Amino acid sequence: MYISKYLLINFSLLIFLILNAGCSRKEIVKETLQHKSNINIDSLLNNFKSDFNEGKTVFKKSQFALIDSIRIIESLDEISIYFNKYLITEPIREETIYTLSALLQSYLTKLNKDFNFSFIVENKSLEYYIPNFYRTDKSKIDTSRLPIDASKRIPVLKYVDKKNDAIKGLKNRNIVLWNSHGWYYSQTTNRWEWQRPRLFQTVEDLLPTSFVIPYLIPMLENAGATVFLPRERDTQLNEVVLDDDNPDNFKKGFIKKHNEYQKSVWTKSISDGFNLGKIPYRDNYNPFGSGAHHITKSEKIETASFEWIPEFPEHGEYAVYISFVPSSANATDATYSVYHLGGITKVQINQTIGGKTWTYIGSYKFQKGYNPEQGKVFLSNKSSEIGKIISADAIRFGGGIGVVSRNGSTSNRPKFVEGALYYLQYAGAPASLVLNLNSNNSYTDDYQSRAEFANYLNGAPLGPNKNRNHEGLRIPIDLTLAFHTDAGITSGDSTIGTLVIYSSIDIDSSESFPNGLSRFSNRDFADILQSEIVRDIKFHFNPNWKKRDLRNSLYSEAFRPNMTGALLELLSHQNFFDIQFALDPRFKIIVSRAIYKAMLKYLSTQNNSEYIVAPLPITHFRTDLTKTGSIRLEWNATHDPIEPTASPNGYIVYTRINEGGFDNGIFTSTPFIEFSDLRKNTLYSFKINAINDGGESQPSEILAVNISSADTPPFLIINSFDRICGPYAVKDSSFSGLMNIIDAGVPHIYDLSFTGLQYDFSPSSEFITNDMPGHGASNSDFEAKIIAGNTFDFVSVHGTALKDLGFSFVSASDEAVEDHYLDLSKYKFVDLILGEEKSTKWLIQEFDSSKGIQFKTFTKKMQLSIKEYLFKGGNLFVSGAHIASDIVLSSRDTTEINFLKDVLKYDLASPAASKTGEVKVYGNEKLPTNLKFNTVSNDKIYAVEAPDGLIPVNGSKSIFRYVENSIDAAIFYKREYGIAAFGFPFETIIDSKQRLELMKRILELFELE
Repeated sequence: MYISKYLLINFSLLIFLILNAGCSRKEIVKETLQHKSNINIDSLLNNFKSDFNEGKTVFKKSQFALIDSIRIIESLDEISIYFNKYLITEPIREETIYTLSALLQSYLTKLNKDFNFSFIVENKSLEYYIPNFYRTDKSKIDTSRLPIDASKRIPVLKYVDKKNDAIKGLKNRNIVLWNSHGWYYSQTTNRWEWQRPRLFQTVEDLLPTSFVIPYLIPMLENAGATVFLPRERDTQLNEVVLDDDNPDNFKKGFIKKHNEYQKSVWTKSISDGFNLGKIPYRDNYNPFGSGAHHITKSEKIETASFEWIPEFPEHGEYAVYISFVPSSANATDATYSVYHLGGITKVQINQTIGGKTWTYIGSYKFQKGYNPEQGKVFLSNKSSEIGKIISADAIRFGGGIGVVSRNGSTSNRPKFVEGALYYLQYAGAPASLVLNLNSNNSYTDDYQSRAEFANYLNGAPLGPNKNRNHEGLRIPIDLTLAFHTDAGITSGDSTIGTLVIYSSIDIDSSESFPNGLSRFSNRDFADILQSEIVRDIKFHFNPNWKKRDLRNSLYSEAFRPNMTGALLELLSHQNFFDIQFALDPRFKIIVSRAIYKAMLKYLSTQNNSEYIVAPLPITHFRTDLTKTGSIRLEWNATHDPIEPTASPNGYIVYTRINEGGFDNGIFTSTPFIEFSDLRKNTLYSFKINAINDGGESQPSEILAVNISSADTPPFLIINSFDRICGPYAVKDSSFSGLMNIIDAGVPHIYDLSFTGLQYDFSPSSEFITNDMPGHGASNSDFEAKIIAGNTFDFVSVHGTALKDLGFSFVSASDEAVEDHYLDLSKYKFVDLILGEEKSTKWLIQEFDSSKGIQFKTFTKKMQLSIKEYLFKGGNLFVSGAHIASDIVLSSRDTTEINFLKDVLKYDLASPAASKTGEVKVYGNEKLPTNLKFNTVSNDKIYAVEAPDGLIPVNGSKSIFRYVENSIDAAIFYKREYGIAAFGFPFETIIDSKQRLELMKRILELFELE
């Protein structure tokens, strides 16, 4: 019996449908009334229709998906089933058609006859709804959904020093994405406010930003893409703009023009450039096109240059943005060199496109003050193209505070929290086409401007919808994504799920983009996006995660982009179950990677190219001194269980010297590398990125080494602080919420989405207004602030103290120690960093107990390694907030309790022994008299909200106590081996001089000075 795989309406059937257009869609319509058997086909088909609509078949569908009508052409042995639109709110695959065909055939087996089946939704074959990416028969690719010109393009920018070309990643692809709403001026309330309510310690205006900025953007850029945002991407609160149209700006730095041998001269063009103008900006001021810029001719050798040398208000990392005026006569390889604390990074800019806006060229670390050697941007007229124009205009360092005024006031907040409307004005978007689309309605203008900015970047024929033929900035945009967390709530322990919205038509009901590409490419991307996200969440976290609709709807952010895009509603920020995922950095990383992969897979199909997924971060990182005095770094690759292409074929090793920035890295094809001729008494820090032809992984933890001029055997620092997680959640029928007082969780590097503590814990509290949102309502005292978390860079803090005391050291990850990649016995002193390490469930663990517990302070393997080391006469310095409570309060294993008491020589006195962080010396005049560690959330170092109080046992003694209650804060033991154990993390001691003095005294107690 033959069932056609793909069954399209043939020409005869189309003629029949036209002739019978007036027939009721609720009936079974036949071409003839003569049956070729005694069995009533109408009855069989009615049974099929009835069972399907009532959900009595094995076919999984939305409850709203129904069969509207059935058409039969018996002379052609064809049956066409017409479904309503709700069938395609689910993804359609080849298996869908196979299943429906087999199901329908099972109702017709008594006829002993073969039929060709057609399944129709909204006048299109069901096959039409299968994304090109999922079609196994590539001859059936829908070319109307492929770009007109998929040829390689000159990129907008190129990082000259980049060690990986990402040729099978997103190389030369341009993506516009925006992270939900933002802080905006409401004409209704006459104040600046969020567009969404503060719920569960965050707000939707910030929550997607906590995915996009730390994770999604770097993943896309590591895969070779250029990413554009209609909102500020830099969280740096300081900003320096250098532009000689504004004389006052020279107070913040210097601009120098150089003409070598008088061959090339910078001339000033008095129009089209940037002019900082008078701050704050009124709503009609556009700084781009209001000032001058400088131009010169390109040469094979450098004959002219331009320097911007800012005076940085603070040491730190700053995004660097350039501006220029483009033209077809400009060079495609204008080279900017950024001088920073990690060296010199060169970026080539294609000045024939873009320009007249802020163009991001990377984030770099700079020293406070004026530092021409390591703090400037240098533009050369050297080019592979002779006689082209090089344009030089303003340069900006850092994100800064909002500069746009509404009704006499600015937002008084960092630009990265503001809505798109205000950043886009600062970035030169034309008001009439992008910004002011409605009369005195900033709320609507803000969400409409995001997509119109993408259109403006692209330009004709895909320009802003008010004038699609506007030339724009002529940057070919491949994809857009609007990232939101939609509303919705359930009282049970279930998720709302992931919804993706697309539009198959525009505002004029056209099914094609202005360049002829079918808008059903939107559905293809939306389908891949939802499928990747839901698959990865189910695999890693929750097999019950819901896949909501693939919704075809005229949402502004879905139909306004004139290039392929989708609107993602990842989960519900109103639903308590969802938010437990959303606030966890582990979830954010997995979801961001899923979004990146969806974009990669969609664009690979669009451009008929092979794709490779970038690797996962490395593991088991370790360093050592060789017999020849060089430093050897080793590590292991990480297998990706769901992406077979994501294996590394090389690695990039990045190096930082002392407190500088990381360099541009060096490539190695092997999972090890050696460095020789290192400077003595110098802190070298390293991080590793795995690479393949798809791009770079996220960076590894940071390890460090120092070779002392004293030529002493090295000590070892073990980084065992890996924990990242969301805050502690509690739930019952009358009380549910986030209890930071028990455990605030640990951000990954930093958190930017925390608004303040939750204060409404009643599930019955109802929403009234954004300011009284009911259950989950939270404070606002921390919003727009950066909260420091686990930077994975605390080896350098411990190591700096050892270096300054004249000791050599190496370092390793806890995994490398646990799996015996190094011999601890050769180190006289081991410093074990435990930070905020603490046994933590793998998110919602009850769904999959195999995921187990992460981040335990002392795993069985670590206990064994430590015991073996100490019993050979070693000296261990261990510090962390949960070094006793993690085992005492969570383990029922008496051998683990005995490990604390018998080996480490302490017990638990209190799991929350201090709120002030003040510590005083006790019983040992050789130690510092007092210490202060951090207990307050800030942007410098993570807060210790609940440090352990210890009890000295089995021969140990107290050496520090907490000031507020005299509970022991640290113990010391020295007999057959040595132990110094601190119930708070060493790296959180606020004063570096106190850290240095404490490390010195500990080593003296161990008789290692």
